[in-house]
Amino acid sequence: MNATMRRVVIGATAVSMALSIAACGKAGDDKDSDSGSSSSSGNKSIGLLLPDSVTARYEKFDKPYFDAKVKALCSDCKLEYANAAADSAKQAQQVSSMVTKGVKVIVISAQDSAAIKSSIQAAVDKGVKVVAYDRLAQGPVSAYVSFDNVKVGELQGQALLDSLGAKATPKAKVVMINGDDADPNAGQFKEGAHKALDGKVDIAYEQSGLWKDTVAAQKMSAAITQLGAKNIAGVYAANDGMAGGIANTLKGAKISGIPLTGQDAELAGIQRIVAGTQSSTVYKAFKPEAEAAAQLAVDLLEGKDIKALATETLTSGSGDKVPSQLLTPVSVTKANINDTVVKDGLYTVADICTAEYAAACKTAGLQ
Repeated sequence: MNATMRRVVIGATAVSMALSIAACGKAGDDKDSDSGSSSSSGNKSIGLLLPDSVTARYEKFDKPYFDAKVKALCSDCKLEYANAAADSAKQAQQVSSMVTKGVKVIVISAQDSAAIKSSIQAAVDKGVKVVAYDRLAQGPVSAYVSFDNVKVGELQGQALLDSLGAKATPKAKVVMINGDDADPNAGQFKEGAHKALDGKVDIAYEQSGLWKDTVAAQKMSAAITQLGAKNIAGVYAANDGMAGGIANTLKGAKISGIPLTGQDAELAGIQRIVAGTQSSTVYKAFKPEAEAAAQLAVDLLEGKDIKALATETLTSGSGDKVPSQLLTPVSVTKANINDTVVKDGLYTVADICTAEYAAACKTAGLQ
């Protein structure tokens, strides 16, 4: 074989080997992409998407607790975060952005559980695992972590009845200001509250407050106009944010001493309970919920079985059967503030008992 011929053969062999190696590498890459596995690619990224910044808990508690737990479980995991600012279209874009960035597991508290369905489907089609957080999103989610939301509503309703005492009769007129209908939790809270209240009081006015204090205040004002200030025995508010708006409306109408419920154990809600302008809230411990979501996310990232964590199965609005982990909520009144939110370190007595509430705290035994 002459020199020219040898060079041609050697060159052809080298090209053939290079193409074979490239083909093997490409096949491996495709496999990782299809499976969503991060083990071969080294991509260990987890995304957290929260619905709004108005509800105090998300930025102050859920996000830092989630981040800390993920880091404890997976020191080399990369975290991505976005807040929808109560905009469902924005949240859909955030899901798409995280998929583009190569996030392998998305934990999402849906701003609109139905509207986010197509975005979740698109993410799953790209091999991303999705965990529904606090609100059961529609679509093919891998897991859901929250509290027993029907139980939350029952606790709220029962707390209202307990506060009414002997005044809890079928003739007692109660106002109900529910959460946003786009949030599946709102329907479950409402279901539980009705379970506790129906037949025991007269739910004389019922509207959605959209999780907004301003809207809840407007609805309360309309209820007062319709029913008469002297005829309202109590108010069910689905969360503390709305309870704040309602409390201001009641004060403006010179209505005092009637029960007003809430939820989320926000600091302002706890302070209103101390002051007597709100009768109860529901404490859903943020830390165990956020940590449970982090554990599910890391386990899914690492391909582990989650059956031991998600021991229940719920059906979402899209008909999907979702492995779920449900935690237990607790009703909070003036009598057990010390044994709940203070004991768990959510707030200190100093946080609650600012100068404005010092006298009320002393009466409540918090000083």
